[in-house]
Amino acid sequence: MPTEGVKTTKVFDTFVAPAPDAELVIHWAAELPSAERDLLAALLTRLSYLGRAESLVEARLLDADTITPDSINMRPLLPGEPLPTGATLQRLLSPVSPVEFATWRLTRLPSPSAEISPPKVKGKKAPKKSAIPNIAPDLFAALQVDTDDWRGDGWALPPGSRWQDFARTAAPPRQVAPIRARSIDRPFTVARFALSGPVLPSIRAFLPQAERFHQSLVKHSDASPCFTGCDSAGNPLQGHGHAYLLPECDPVHGYLTHLTLFARDGFLSRERRAMESVRKVWSREGMLGLTLLGIGNREDFASLPFFRITQRWRSLTPFVSTRHAKIHRNGRPKHDERDLPIGFPEHDLRRLLALQGHPNPTSVTPLADLRLSGRRIPWLDFVSRRKSGDGRRGASDPTGFEITFPSPISGPLVLGYAAHFGLGLFVPGD
Repeated sequence: MPTEGVKTTKVFDTFVAPAPDAELVIHWAAELPSAERDLLAALLTRLSYLGRAESLVEARLLDADTITPDSINMRPLLPGEPLPTGATLQRLLSPVSPVEFATWRLTRLPSPSAEISPPKVKGKKAPKKSAIPNIAPDLFAALQVDTDDWRGDGWALPPGSRWQDFARTAAPPRQVAPIRARSIDRPFTVARFALSGPVLPSIRAFLPQAERFHQSLVKHSDASPCFTGCDSAGNPLQGHGHAYLLPECDPVHGYLTHLTLFARDGFLSRERRAMESVRKVWSREGMLGLTLLGIGNREDFASLPFFRITQRWRSLTPFVSTRHAKIHRNGRPKHDERDLPIGFPEHDLRRLLALQGHPNPTSVTPLADLRLSGRRIPWLDFVSRRKSGDGRRGASDPTGFEITFPSPISGPLVLGYAAHFGLGLFVPGD
């Protein structure tokens, strides 16, 4: 069970799942004044759970004449009483009486000149000796001591408690083997993660985080082609249907906040298990937590800017050309029929748009930097070269563009070198 942060606690999770209309009747042989009986009845109506917090109940106080001796199917055994025929023995942790606790407490208090220590529990480090043991002043206070506290003081049982033997005449709960429902391996195309940590990296340094995240996905998926981009023989897949990593950042300061996975060909259970297994990624600022927020299709994430349908798109991460500039012997660049320098960023951008089937843009305007509401980040400040893996990369500096199409197109729009790792990512111009 998760407790705090990434630390988990082991529990012995044993429970009974009764029918929704089943009742548990508890009988106490006690006489209460009318005022205390009314108080108990009011408290029971406000009781929301019994035992673990997920054990929801509705409780009420019954009249004493509704309980008959024959209806009681589990009762405490008296000291020395043998187990009745046909009954099963069950031990429960029960409180002692207030008089027993007061007497026991007096025996545990030290004399003025003595030092005592709580009993040592096997496997536990012996606590330091103390002149006054940590014992609650009365039984009511002892029943409210937290488990970590009395264990930390070295007690084997909570002070004020004892094991009580019960005779159970009812049949034990029927044990049924869990039935696993067959899950249908439905494909999905989008998975969104949130990053957390004491210091989030800047969007300028998203590429190293994307590479580390990608390496973890490849490892946990046993080198799924959806993540590697290659088939079992190591040949590159065609069509760019495998996974893209799309970064998101804080719109004011540019801190990296989310990573979104998108694959046109879709993910299956193999990839999903890998996504659920990756919980952290390391950065220069320290360990970053990864939380899978949701999976689905692009329609389920239509509010994200990557998946909108718009006519004007603007660079969120720098575009890096995959071609080298073509020049004449005298150093002049070669131009195409549109008078664009061949192999330069704009020329390569238009070429890649055409290869992906997008219409010829009406305008392509270079941008000097990433414009956020709180600052501007020059494209040269971005990490724009992968540390591992192959990929065609031209010699041109990273740059950004604003693209206007003759009609709205659907995202995501991501182009150029390391596009599957988030470089060359465009968002709506507004």
